[in-house]
Amino acid sequence: MLKEFKQFAMQGNVIDLAVGVIIGGAFGKIVTSFVNDILMPPIGLILGQVNFTDLYMVIKGQVPPGTPLSEAAKIAGVVTWNYGSFINAVIDFAIIAFVIFLMIHFINQMKAQVQAPAPAAAPVPVTKTCPQCATEIPLAAKRCPHCTSQL
Repeated sequence: MLKEFKQFAMQGNVIDLAVGVIIGGAFGKIVTSFVNDILMPPIGLILGQVNFTDLYMVIKGQVPPGTPLSEAAKIAGVVTWNYGSFINAVIDFAIIAFVIFLMIHFINQMKAQVQAPAPAAAPVPVTKTCPQCATEIPLAAKRCPHCTSQL
């Protein structure tokens, strides 16, 4: 059983999947940082100094108005609905989905170029036309079988 597991774990597909998951996780962190640290601050500034990570709604408990989410979370017994974090996650997903779409589109184009059939060569003629009777005859013929003319 151990030998079978080792054989399974060393298959190309399993290793490719593991590498893909690791790279995908790292790429997700990069996109999250891009959204949270690069993209959202200017959008928040345009919308009136809004920090999306601090957008929440109190479901249970009391929080002083204008309290950042990090401070509201520390207050005992307060339950919040963190829709700003959800907005960031949706933007993360949209960016990752778009990049994956572009990658798949590019890969499909590359496959189409590689798999495109070569243009067919013109077929080699095996017959010719008799100049006297215009009948199709084999190329090697010395006399037309229809009109018996010399070729």
